[in-house]
Amino acid sequence: MKVLVAVKRVVDYNVKVRVKADNSGVDLANVKMSMNPFCEIAVEEAVRLKEKGVATEIVVVTIGPATAQEQLRTALALGADRAILVESAEELTSLAVAKALKAVVDKEQPQLVILGKQAIDSDNNQTGQMLAALSGYAQGTFASKVEVSGDKVAVTREIDGGLQTVSLNLPAIVTTDLRLNEPRYASLPNIMKAKKKPLEVLTPDALGVSTSSTNKTLKVEAPAARSAGIKVKSVAELVEKLKNEAKVI
Repeated sequence: MKVLVAVKRVVDYNVKVRVKADNSGVDLANVKMSMNPFCEIAVEEAVRLKEKGVATEIVVVTIGPATAQEQLRTALALGADRAILVESAEELTSLAVAKALKAVVDKEQPQLVILGKQAIDSDNNQTGQMLAALSGYAQGTFASKVEVSGDKVAVTREIDGGLQTVSLNLPAIVTTDLRLNEPRYASLPNIMKAKKKPLEVLTPDALGVSTSSTNKTLKVEAPAARSAGIKVKSVAELVEKLKNEAKVI
């Protein structure tokens, strides 16, 4: 079974994001970039499926600038077999990414596609669902457990009321939630081996996909600064401050 895993290059979650002086976007100059944490979980799940003998090949793909090869090499070091970069310097919307992924799915014909449920930069939680709609595949989102059996995959989903398990016919699309697994660290030998694994570079035009967007970013602003909170020692003190200082009661 071939598994396709989509990953995204984002600002590292430890970095404090800064807005450009002209408010045109986020300042990415000399900022540490890494693989989206939910995408790391997706890669880990694919590797575990291969270790169980369920998956035979793991293909990792990303849509982004040439520098995103760094994140693809990370995925290869974690256990993926080969990588595909759909190179685009444009600011891509979720729909544009989904269309590009659809073209890759048509090209590779995987039985299972795994994505992170959302990226920590745009935080849209849209790409997996859009890809499922475009491809006509069954989808299981917010997965906290994935079990493949024959031509079906059982996905346990985290929902507001608890857990829901759905049975999907393969091929299918799964988006990973935080509690699905704990991603491993790449060992130095595997990092060295990853440098020799195949990495194919494509363009949206070569895939017959348009990445043009109907959305336009007008302005990006940092959140308003807030004063630090305080700790109170008792309920009585809390009530006193709410009444006399905050004047909300």
